[in-house]
Amino acid sequence: MKSATVSVIGRPSAGKSTMVNTICEMKVSITSPTPQTTRNKIRGIYTDQRGQLVFLDTPGYHLSEKTINKKMQDVTLSALTESDIILYILDGKRAQKKEEETLADLIKEAKVPLVIAINKKDVMNKDEEEDAVFFVRTRFKDAPIVFTSSKEDEGVDDLLIELFKLAPEGELMYDESAYTDQNLEFRISEIIREKTINLLTDELPHAIFVEVSDLEYDEEEKKVWIRAFINTERDGQKGIIVGKGGENIKRIRKESFKEIKRIFPGSKLELDLRVKAVDKWRNNQAVLDKIFRDMSK
Repeated sequence: MKSATVSVIGRPSAGKSTMVNTICEMKVSITSPTPQTTRNKIRGIYTDQRGQLVFLDTPGYHLSEKTINKKMQDVTLSALTESDIILYILDGKRAQKKEEETLADLIKEAKVPLVIAINKKDVMNKDEEEDAVFFVRTRFKDAPIVFTSSKEDEGVDDLLIELFKLAPEGELMYDESAYTDQNLEFRISEIIREKTINLLTDELPHAIFVEVSDLEYDEEEKKVWIRAFINTERDGQKGIIVGKGGENIKRIRKESFKEIKRIFPGSKLELDLRVKAVDKWRNNQAVLDKIFRDMSK
């Protein structure tokens, strides 16, 4: 039996979260076309007859001096030395420039067993494949390379084979039926945040955070009641999320409801979803402290 923790590292929108969701066959991590939507080390758990792999899905690494982005960089870098294996996901459709070079150098310095996934194989051409392999092989001579498409579930079985080869012998860290260790409130808030971002990508990139203020479960009646707040940093953004006649918030609630319902099969769900502005929350230390505490979980 093998058991290992795997840090999933890559640039924003390389397909890290989609890969974790595909491997674990459940929604573990937020996915969105908007870069930098994963703020936390989200643990996805995969178990089969070979053993167990626990995936730490980190925020996409990018060069920035903004306070919140620096913290996200710290989350990513800490994951490099906290795991048994690094899974480096490289976006094969993107040119390998300074940001990719910096990340590759940091991975090399970590001296942790490594598997490389050149992702988005389904949309890559031959030149892009050759460029990606050249970039990888000039830095990592011996690390196994697997061409994958996390979106289309291509190459994932081969990737798991390589990861289990490097995994040490050990007992399962989680029950074999588990697919994440995140608490309910966090999972619900991430679902709502994903739906909000996906609906309002152009108008509202990702300057929001979601707070689950109440979660009640009546086991006897099989009823679940949730109240959650989508928090923005300005009143003007609040209006964007609510939309004309409440159109946007209704759509966000509808899409969130469908996915949250899967967490509570067989139960009646009530979702009270509201929007509020937290004045200049990016400079509000209490709010930032909450976000950064979530990052360290």
